[in-house]
Amino acid sequence: MARIAGVDLPKDKRVVIGLTYIYGLGLTSSKNILKEARVDENIRVNNLSNEDVANIRAVITKSYRVEGSLRTEVNMNIKRLMDIGCYRGLRHRRGLPARGQRTHTNARTRRGRRTAVGGKKK
Repeated sequence: MARIAGVDLPKDKRVVIGLTYIYGLGLTSSKNILKEARVDENIRVNNLSNEDVANIRAVITKSYRVEGSLRTEVNMNIKRLMDIGCYRGLRHRRGLPARGQRTHTNARTRRGRRTAVGGKKK
């Protein structure tokens, strides 16, 4: 099992898919990393040699910001928006969609479960 950037890659998957388990790496960046490290993307993670893992690790540390440092940067950006009081910051503070989506009927992921409002008796 290969451990890159603090993440255990799944051993039965292809390397190009396994690298996407690292926060901050998608399929395109995974393919670019493997091309730069000169590793075949169809090989399985458990068949990687130690020098292949070292090459992949070197390319990632040299060119990409992943896992903890990327999470910290994203959280600091959101905190900055909230501190300056811009519209996006207010939406983050209230837990509502920040990119212009409608909230009248949708946005259940951001707003949470529906709360029952009791009927008014006469």
